[in-house]
Amino acid sequence: MSDVSKKRSGQDHFVAPEDEVEVLGTDVVDESGSPTSMWGDAWRQLRRNPLFVIATVLILFVLTVAIFPGLFTGQDPRYCNGDFSMDRGSAGHIFGYDRQGCDIYARTVYGARASVTAGVCATLLFVLVGGTLGALAGFYGGLLDSIVSRVAEVVYALPLMLAAIVLMQLLDSRTIWTVVLILAAFTWPQAARIARGAVIEAKGSDYVLAAKALGVSRLRTLIRHVLPNAAGPLIVVTTIWLGVFIVTEATLSYLGVGLPRTVVSWGGDIASSQKEIRSSPILFYPATALAITVLSFIMLGDAVRDALDPKARKR
Repeated sequence: MSDVSKKRSGQDHFVAPEDEVEVLGTDVVDESGSPTSMWGDAWRQLRRNPLFVIATVLILFVLTVAIFPGLFTGQDPRYCNGDFSMDRGSAGHIFGYDRQGCDIYARTVYGARASVTAGVCATLLFVLVGGTLGALAGFYGGLLDSIVSRVAEVVYALPLMLAAIVLMQLLDSRTIWTVVLILAAFTWPQAARIARGAVIEAKGSDYVLAAKALGVSRLRTLIRHVLPNAAGPLIVVTTIWLGVFIVTEATLSYLGVGLPRTVVSWGGDIASSQKEIRSSPILFYPATALAITVLSFIMLGDAVRDALDPKARKR
């Protein structure tokens, strides 16, 4: 027996010879799959999330209705005939007529265009203005960060609905683009704060230091390395705010300070049909379309948040 196998005085264990040790199977790591990025992992989880699938289908349907309303109805939403006032539904007019004799189904279909257009365009400005200013302020810091932060704090302190009502009442002519500009003007600080925080967190990463060591310019580092890794929180808040913008436009139209009555919108139809709420389900149709649209974007935002934020994922 070798010296290593002999038990010495006070020794509590043995060192067995190599030929007496049974070699067990070792774990094998499967390296066949190619590595995926954060976006690849997020997309793989989103595809398996039924909440994301349902929300995407509903949103695509609403967008199709808004872009191509003629595919769903051949009636003119602005054509009204008093002879059909408050008539029940019939063939080709499944929702019936309102008090002015307008086809409710046609107005519900065409009302999606104004509400969705206002929401989507306001969201684009929300991201472009707020996201750009926030990213630049967070990456470069210094005086630019101070100016953007102070201006954002002032605008952020103003209530969106109150500011929109006051400004819309001061305007002689109101259009969809007027609503879009006002909505984006008082909400961009939200996007700026989210983008600024995400960029500040991302710019201290190792890949940013490596890009700096390689001599990559700061602007190129921001665009190619920082923004793709900091865009997750901004995408999440964008999907949620899209639904908020649609609701806000409908609320302004309902109060009579949003889109003019000549523009067919869900908010305007809800306002005009509130007097018949006890005698006729007219209000139910545009209100349901609005609720489904907003709920779809909220569901999409929750699904995207769970996929992009590992801490928020539901186990």
